[in-house]
Amino acid sequence: MFQTRDQILRAYQDYLACLNARDWESLPRFVTEDVTRNGLRLGLSGYRALLEGDVRAIPDLAFLPSHLACDPPLLAARLVFDCTPVGGLFGLPVNGRRVRFTENVFYEYRAGRIAQVWSLIDQAAIEAQL
Repeated sequence: MFQTRDQILRAYQDYLACLNARDWESLPRFVTEDVTRNGLRLGLSGYRALLEGDVRAIPDLAFLPSHLACDPPLLAARLVFDCTPVGGLFGLPVNGRRVRFTENVFYEYRAGRIAQVWSLIDQAAIEAQL
């Protein structure tokens, strides 16, 4: 199934809405069963567990894109986070302080869903705020 740029961008916006609504039951609409992240096969259940863990650590987490680029089947996004983690974050003692950081992430779509994710989080930005 080939997807056009507009179809992938629309699917990605719907995926972010799913994450922001914490609608984990709808995640299979957007992510393949054998999804990988940074080269590790997490599978859908592992990917969901990762996201649920992120939300537990950061209850006010919102996935907000500041930049999007799409060249099917790839989509690149720069996500901006302005949030208040409840404890540690990426091994850093944030402990309830509000922090702002970004994630640069690439997705590969297959058959209309996210099959691969490559993510890089700007941990140095968090460290600089502590």
